[in-house]
Amino acid sequence: MSGRGRRITDEEINELVCKLQSLLPESRHSNTGRASASKLLKETCSYIKSLHREVDGLSDQLSGLMATMDSNSPQADIIRSLLRS
Repeated sequence: MSGRGRRITDEEINELVCKLQSLLPESRHSNTGRASASKLLKETCSYIKSLHREVDGLSDQLSGLMATMDSNSPQADIIRSLLRS
């Protein structure tokens, strides 16, 4: 994007902020116009942390499910194949 040593322009920052805002779920940012860059970065960090928590929870659930399954069952084979892809 920007070359080494070249300062990023305000226009480029605004474009990146808009792109970042478009990646957040609607519930994470207000619909009353564009958020400030610092508020948007805080919301993004919070959203990423919540995604990490969700992944950890799903991983724990999957581990528990795998522990209760017969390792030779067709369901266990399906889960293993999904995890490999």
